[in-house]
Amino acid sequence: MRIEADYAGKPLTIVAVLTGSLILLADLMRRIHLPLRVALLQASSYRGATTTAGSLVLNTSFLPSVEGRDVLLLDDILDTGRTLVELVDHVRDRGASSVRTAVLLRKLGRQVVAIEPDYVGFEIPDAFVVGYGLDFNDDHRHLPYIAILEEILDA
Repeated sequence: MRIEADYAGKPLTIVAVLTGSLILLADLMRRIHLPLRVALLQASSYRGATTTAGSLVLNTSFLPSVEGRDVLLLDDILDTGRTLVELVDHVRDRGASSVRTAVLLRKLGRQVVAIEPDYVGFEIPDAFVVGYGLDFNDDHRHLPYIAILEEILDA
């Protein structure tokens, strides 16, 4: 696994973005055979029943010190890129030795800021998706697969 090779011998902390990346975090932790710490932070730009991003709300009360640690910032989806850029800056400002990013999904055609994730699970078309931790109005996170919201609602 590329992540293991990149972090061999380094003090790795995975910082997962709540709530969408929880299932990915659990699966990834089982695959990485390195000593690591896990931290959480909450970031949201979608609230309620909207499918359009708004301003970012950040809650770092679950984030312990990352000073001097190599951080893998784990998020569910890269859409516009604004959230990921702000989170990288925030973690760097807290004294991390390095910050790399991993996203389960990269939505094509929506990115408005220049950020290149270090690890990408899958690229997807510009559609609102749910499942595997991703939600719409806090529903559909439980799905064991990723689906286009419109298709779920039409079913």
